[in-house]
Amino acid sequence: MKEESSLKPLVQSLLTSYGEHKSLIKVEARDQINKEIIIDIIYKLRALVFPGFFSQKPLNYESLEYRVGDLLEEVYYNLQKQIDRAFRQNNQLREPLLSSSSLTRIFLERLTVLRQLIATDVEAAYDGDPAAFNFDEIILSYPGLLAILINRLAHELYLLGVPLIPRTMTEYAHSLTGIDIHPGASIGRHFFIDHGTGIVIGETTVIGNHVKIYQGVTLGALSTRGGRLLDGVKRHPTIEDHVTIYAGASILGGATVIGEGVVIGSNAFITKSIPEKTKVSVKNTELHLLSEKKPNSPPESLQEEFWDFVI
Repeated sequence: MKEESSLKPLVQSLLTSYGEHKSLIKVEARDQINKEIIIDIIYKLRALVFPGFFSQKPLNYESLEYRVGDLLEEVYYNLQKQIDRAFRQNNQLREPLLSSSSLTRIFLERLTVLRQLIATDVEAAYDGDPAAFNFDEIILSYPGLLAILINRLAHELYLLGVPLIPRTMTEYAHSLTGIDIHPGASIGRHFFIDHGTGIVIGETTVIGNHVKIYQGVTLGALSTRGGRLLDGVKRHPTIEDHVTIYAGASILGGATVIGEGVVIGSNAFITKSIPEKTKVSVKNTELHLLSEKKPNSPPESLQEEFWDFVI
């Protein structure tokens, strides 16, 4: 009892803090999105995009129609409820132009087109990675494809003006893959992310067709010191068709355009536009090797001095 009573001051301290920062608590809030349900929707949508790949039971053509109908019904029921809650939670000043059920219907009608788009991403991964065994390996295991899939789904909801849910989806992908793509980013066909860890793609980024990027690439803003005043301003670069960006490169700024066919080398830092069919590389730095003994010296000879080689 003494231990419990000793916690009362801590309880009161936290309650006081809650009163001072009411925007950081949710009490009796029925109209808020459920992250777990949204994650479940992601996996059901993935099953609709890649039927049979992630099923607990083998899928056959006789049961395909039933399974697709069952999944669509579950997604429709849950997603329209989450969209409705998202608008209420986002404190909209006016009602959305379309109902949550209409928005959900429009989104689901886009699945066929999205499947065709995602199929090009699978092809891009297979064509671009000599280590890829087959399409199955890419669909089942490549984090880049998972991040792209979730982003393409979230982007459609973003375009429909749905608040909260698109970012919840892409941040979940970020937590799984280490790939951070804002749902507002516009991405063309045949997009390939190789390895992927540490990639950041900002909200107003525009990426063309047949683009390939490696781990650690940042497509970011040149400056965000303007804060909320920059909302709606193009802050991130445009990457045109057939561009390859190697590991660790940073391309910044809304006015920065990387022209068609450009190859950006590793660790390049770019804040200005690059004309088409240009190769950009960082000049190699000198590599210093330190050896503890003189070359060809006898094994028994102890050398404490270091020999410095520059290559």
